[in-house]
Amino acid sequence: MTSVLFVCLGNICRSPAAEGVFRKRAAEAGLDVAIDSAGTGGWHEGALPDPRMMKAAAARGYDLSPIRARKIDDGDGYTFSHILAMDASNLADIEDRRLPDWTADVRMLLDRDVPDPYYGGDQGFEEVLDLLEDGIDALIAELKQNG
Repeated sequence: MTSVLFVCLGNICRSPAAEGVFRKRAAEAGLDVAIDSAGTGGWHEGALPDPRMMKAAAARGYDLSPIRARKIDDGDGYTFSHILAMDASNLADIEDRRLPDWTADVRMLLDRDVPDPYYGGDQGFEEVLDLLEDGIDALIAELKQNG
């Protein structure tokens, strides 16, 4: 079974939003996929996503309320077929901890960074969702094409 882990810094803005968008869109596309998200750091472990992201996501029909922050762990490289980073810094952090026999395809979701909206205003959360929706639509097309 295909499985996807989205990873950002603290797992409270970008990666839980990616998880929520992908959950809904994958279900609509009829994909049977295991989905989760994590952060490269554990500062927020157990916390809900950022309330600003939850609000922006809810306005687009994405429910992030079941998601709780967690830190990526070594087992994720075996559990997930795809580990998708939100930016180049997250990717570098994942690669630094990567074990030599991981089976996951580790890469960025997009060919550019998804900016961290944490220290900005509401528009940053909308921009992140715009980017995630486009990237996830492309990911779904890729997964369907590759079976």
